[in-house]
Amino acid sequence: MTIDSSSAPILPGRWLGMIGGGQLGRMFCHAAQSMGYKVVVLDPDTQSPAGAVAERHICAAYTDPAGLAELAAQCEAVTTEFENVPADSLRTLAASVPVRPSGDAVAIVQDRIREKAFIESAGVPVAPYCPVHTVADLQSAPDSLFPGILKVARLGYDGKGQARVATREQALAAFQEFGQAACVLEAMLPLVYEISVVMARGQDGQFHAFPVARNEHRQGILAVSTVDPSLCDSALAQQALQAAEQIAARLQYVGVMCVEFFVLADGRLIANEIAPRPHNSGHYTMNACAASQFEQQVRTLAGLPLGSSAAHSPALMLNLLGDLWFDAAGTYREPDWVAVLAVPGASLHLYGKAQARPGRKMGHINVVAGSLDQVNQHAARVAAVLGIPFVPLHP
Repeated sequence: MTIDSSSAPILPGRWLGMIGGGQLGRMFCHAAQSMGYKVVVLDPDTQSPAGAVAERHICAAYTDPAGLAELAAQCEAVTTEFENVPADSLRTLAASVPVRPSGDAVAIVQDRIREKAFIESAGVPVAPYCPVHTVADLQSAPDSLFPGILKVARLGYDGKGQARVATREQALAAFQEFGQAACVLEAMLPLVYEISVVMARGQDGQFHAFPVARNEHRQGILAVSTVDPSLCDSALAQQALQAAEQIAARLQYVGVMCVEFFVLADGRLIANEIAPRPHNSGHYTMNACAASQFEQQVRTLAGLPLGSSAAHSPALMLNLLGDLWFDAAGTYREPDWVAVLAVPGASLHLYGKAQARPGRKMGHINVVAGSLDQVNQHAARVAAVLGIPFVPLHP
């Protein structure tokens, strides 16, 4: 049987569990510890960022029965920091302790085919698409889906497992490259920009969304998120917030979640995907909001009232990839953190990863200021120090 999610709040001083040892888990640990909780992390990496700061690290595979049993025995509730944790592991844990979000909710989001059908069932539009399980599915796909994007249905992230396909022939070639794994073929739409809604939903259905972020991706990886709280009353922002709440409610979701949207040339809003966890585009909340996305994750897991999701100022997040640790000749060099931190309103968040590699997420910088113009000016200074391309966005 599954533990009743309406149990009494878990108070500070007790143990919380985290499956996954990456940077999101690390920042969860920091938030939980600042509230007086102790955290046990289950992750197979002996040098995981979260395991390094948690009170206890169970070094085991996510499917290891002994490791899962040890985790359940140690803590009073469990959450996760990434969407590809096996849903069955979450279901196994749920027989002993509350698990938020549930394995069933995570299972839907892990599969792009199920995810798109689910979003549609919640009354939120998605890009035209068709599931692809066989070559015949691509051969019979509507012509209207070309040009399009072929995406593997499972385990894709940061642009990996995706291919832009102008023709049916290109789609067939990409399908072969993906090993004929299940895919989704989506029509390529006239995209103007992307936004995201990071939200928290409690076990009582209480829903708090953070201000909408406008996002810039480079090579499939989020590079910049820009937030101006004064724009949250716009019709587009309200539409996004309502759509996100519909999705979370239909999932019966408990925890922190992100929904990414495309804004099209004709003004339409199209849901792209769901992340059942805190999200890079919500990192700005660590410096711009009363309760960060990670504090909200602790609150939802422990069954506490949600904190305020209001932002006290405009903000911008710059993602820091491992490329910054190397010069043009490929020689290692430490970024100039002194110059970065001399910029007003700049806060540095590094993830404790032992080795920098090109494309690896090493940290982020948040910039807050009294106006969006000031945020952009200060962010431009930070970007210039680090050698990051930066074009101010004006949501």
